[in-house]
Amino acid sequence: MLTDVFTLTQPEKEKRLRDELTALVAHHRRACPPYARILDALGARDDAAALADLPWLPVRLFKTRALVSVPEDQVIRVLTSSGTTGEVSRIHLDREAAATQSRMLARTLATVLGPRRLPMLVVDRAGVVGDRRSYSARGAGALGMVNFGRDHLWLLDADDRPDIDALRTFLDRHGGEPFLIFGFTFMVWTYLYEVARAHGLDLSQGILVHSGGWKKLADRAVDNAEFRRRLGADTGLTRIHNFYGMVEQIGTVFLEGPEGGSLYCPDFADVIIRDPVTWREAPVGTPGLIEVLSTLPTSYPGHVLLTEDLGVVHGVDDGHWPGKRFSVLGRLPRAEARGCSDTYQGGTA
Repeated sequence: MLTDVFTLTQPEKEKRLRDELTALVAHHRRACPPYARILDALGARDDAAALADLPWLPVRLFKTRALVSVPEDQVIRVLTSSGTTGEVSRIHLDREAAATQSRMLARTLATVLGPRRLPMLVVDRAGVVGDRRSYSARGAGALGMVNFGRDHLWLLDADDRPDIDALRTFLDRHGGEPFLIFGFTFMVWTYLYEVARAHGLDLSQGILVHSGGWKKLADRAVDNAEFRRRLGADTGLTRIHNFYGMVEQIGTVFLEGPEGGSLYCPDFADVIIRDPVTWREAPVGTPGLIEVLSTLPTSYPGHVLLTEDLGVVHGVDDGHWPGKRFSVLGRLPRAEARGCSDTYQGGTA
């Protein structure tokens, strides 16, 4: 039976995560020599008085270093990020880590999807899922999500065009009951919203889970609030959940609450916003760099990572779910574009 993962108040979470993440620091220090050398060079200790005191790695380090905490013969899957400059992160999972990330992703999404598999519309093409041992971030995202659905329709054909007849057939069959929609944000807007609006299609029973960046939509003056408003007004789709996650912490997603506008941290993860000059934790309401913390990475030292994304915490224990609620404001200026939907040009990611 799946249990809720949005239950802990911030003080409860910080106590639990501090103990578990401190243990993970020690584990990776023993098991991953390059990580140990980094901590030694920093003079970092295994213990920490607070989450903000835990040693972090820049997420970019996974593009230039092989950081693995399990023997090579135990690695069953290697995930790659979708950067656009040729540099990609390589994330190594053993059987236990892969099973844990799948289980915790399921528990997180069950909060908004319920316990049963729903008919599923994937705003992508089936070919995005390629080599089953090495996935792109976009392919890994799609493959991870299809497990939560049934009677799948991959909306795009082999030429990356939406199959409108297939979409009508899917809605005729499943549109009168809850169904799951998954896709990267720009692709949902371009290949589902615009098509549904043009053809007068009813998506009111859908539950949309989406992610992948806003740069191209910002160029069209579409922010999160406008995205939600237009989908609701033009297609009837109102149950919309953006999420923030990355291949470097696969299985951990920060999910938008039902009210919209804020992302929440599951019980096994948290965020810290750091001042990019002093590196100290920024107060509520002050933007800075997002640090992500998760207890899931056991086969590689991705448990405390400083991203290249800017964000802000809006409040603590004052939203629909307990804990911090925050927003992602965009990329650090001059940071590499990560790819996923923002680099989608009708080809592979």
